[in-house]
Amino acid sequence: MNLHFRSQPARGIAVVSALALALTGCGRGDAGGDAAAGAASPGITDTTLTLGMTTPLSGSTAGPGTCTVAGVTAYFGMKNAEGGIQFGDGKTRTVEIDALDDAYDPQKAKANYDQLKNEVFAMTAGLGTPTNRAWRDAAIADEVPQVLIMTGDPLFSDTDQSPWQLGFVPKYQNEGQAFGELLASSGEAHKVAILSQNDDYGEGYVEGFKSAVEGAANIEIVDELTYEATDTSVDAQITELSASGADVLFNAMSVVPLVVSSLQKAQQLNWKPSWFLPSNTSSPAGVLEPGGGAAFPGIYSVSFAKAPASPASASDEDVQTYLQALKEYGDYPDSPAFPHCQWSWMVGATLEQAFTAMTEPTREAFMTALRGISGFEAPLMLPGTSVDTTQAGQPAVSTVVVQKYNGTGYDTVEAFE
Repeated sequence: MNLHFRSQPARGIAVVSALALALTGCGRGDAGGDAAAGAASPGITDTTLTLGMTTPLSGSTAGPGTCTVAGVTAYFGMKNAEGGIQFGDGKTRTVEIDALDDAYDPQKAKANYDQLKNEVFAMTAGLGTPTNRAWRDAAIADEVPQVLIMTGDPLFSDTDQSPWQLGFVPKYQNEGQAFGELLASSGEAHKVAILSQNDDYGEGYVEGFKSAVEGAANIEIVDELTYEATDTSVDAQITELSASGADVLFNAMSVVPLVVSSLQKAQQLNWKPSWFLPSNTSSPAGVLEPGGGAAFPGIYSVSFAKAPASPASASDEDVQTYLQALKEYGDYPDSPAFPHCQWSWMVGATLEQAFTAMTEPTREAFMTALRGISGFEAPLMLPGTSVDTTQAGQPAVSTVVVQKYNGTGYDTVEAFE
């Protein structure tokens, strides 16, 4: 699998091969359903299948965005080196990735989709709620799969409203609910301050959290503020919340630099509550270490993936295979600082499950196969979690484990400490 820079305003990274660039006559000249039953869809030949991605490779979310490309590229790079994947129709194919940068800009994401839709078999793994929403309606109209994407927006798991979509990571509500249940079950009185992103992302987390603590006599929400994803600072919000007397901060934020600065600002104010952070902005190396997370009594997040930096994973065979492939095929030489690298590796494994089950080289057959996966323990998944695409209204992964930061990584916890 070759890595090169595609020359375009969005400065996207494209991961393609000569075979992928030579795709001609493999389908119709436009996106949409197949012209005839069994006719190959765009982006697939007897020897290759090409997947498209639009994800942030520059800007404030470039860290996790780059990981969304690296993990899935590494997975299929490894599989291609082994000879490819045998599909359900009996053909063996290599899988190539064409990834473009959207800088977390919805307009760029839509433009990237328009550029890729006639060249790729399916779109996958891209990060972001607003960016994925920007071209969701077009993907439905064009009948292009938009699957296993990195957003917890429940809209993408609604089969009726989004028949060509499927999210990968747990819904925001699922994560928020897990936090709320842990806190409410402590039995001790806690005052909670909330800082959330002013969009569907933040609202989903808060909705899940509030549903879990509703009626809990020991939990009081004392202040609640929002911020915009385009803001460059949340110092004013942290300052106001610090005066609330809260001993817990529920912080539903998606912008990594703002999470880091909010941790730092709280320490400057000598306000040290316990924190709840979303899974996508709770990286030990990328967020907590630069933010000084060890200064707080507890930082909690949720996960469904093994952490390579954790001592418990040091000798794990899946982790070692993943790290080697990430370096060799994913053009990612460093230890992954964001869980999105692990998540997109799991996306690759889940896609392989669908590929081996699809009996025709069509997008329709692929969607049928993809929606039939149940109880799949993808490599790197934590015990107690699995991929299940058969649950109505749920993404591919809906189970999470609550963990507490230990200064270097996370430990699974059963109770709020």
